[in-house]
Amino acid sequence: MRRLLIGLATATVLVAATACGSSGSSGDSDKGASSGGTTTVKVGIVPIVDVAPLYLGRQKGFYGKRGLTLSLTTAQGGAAIVPGVVSGQFQFGFSNMTSLMVAQSKDMPVRAVANGVASTGVEGKDFGALTVKKDSPIKSAKDLEGKKVAINTFKNITETAVRQSVRTAGGDPDEVEFVELAFDQMPAALDGGRIDAAMVVEPALATVKSQGGTEIASSWVDVAKDLTVAMYFTSTQYAQKNPELVKKFQEATAESLAYADAHPDEVRRIVTTYTKIPAAVLAKVTLPKWPAEPNRDSIEALERLGRQDGLFNTAPDLAKLLP
Repeated sequence: MRRLLIGLATATVLVAATACGSSGSSGDSDKGASSGGTTTVKVGIVPIVDVAPLYLGRQKGFYGKRGLTLSLTTAQGGAAIVPGVVSGQFQFGFSNMTSLMVAQSKDMPVRAVANGVASTGVEGKDFGALTVKKDSPIKSAKDLEGKKVAINTFKNITETAVRQSVRTAGGDPDEVEFVELAFDQMPAALDGGRIDAAMVVEPALATVKSQGGTEIASSWVDVAKDLTVAMYFTSTQYAQKNPELVKKFQEATAESLAYADAHPDEVRRIVTTYTKIPAAVLAKVTLPKWPAEPNRDSIEALERLGRQDGLFNTAPDLAKLLP
């Protein structure tokens, strides 16, 4: 296990260093990080709309007033961030729920500490969708049998969601060819015909639509109503050794989530600071929900689908994973 974690952590460093979609925000932190009375915490994130509350909370001083300075590093997906947190490269991370459950099922010491992001629950009006290019002959998820579909990382929530959409449409998900691609690279790959479909989230979803692409399924909605897509987490060792610091992070993140949910215009503005999405496209971005608490029923639905798709060798222990 130790050799595995070291290898995975090394891969995480490489992914974080090369991940696209950020406008130079990788590794950025609050000014005055070394000033007295503050603790700098490193957080692994994905450069997508989902994490806008962290950037807003940092800007508004929600973390600073609790003595925390955030140093944010981008990676391609939660599957890459998990080993970084376990190895101590990051104190906290942002990950989709399936990747966290896969890690927990492998006895990796991770624990969710704060809610991350949730689906809108509205078909056709969600922040993530299964998409195809303009004038594609593919009209439903069933048509993806034998086709090449992009997801950001293998064996994570995007793969689970695509599989469920294919099932819901009457197809066989085992006949789909999955390829790994960063979210911000998907629109160009889709438009150029290098892939047949892509499971994208905002702001890449708005970019796909601006190119004439269309949705064929609201995959988050196909998984569960009001799906909890991702959460912020830490390692169990870090939580045990730093309970007060974890509590401060939880409180500041809760305040940040509530602020983001109530100020959509500010969310759209802050997204321009860590992605390269044009302002005209940004105005059309569908924002997710940032509820205070995760939806346990939706997480259990994800767990059942993960078992059905063979993602877990042993079932994850949600009592140990969830706060």
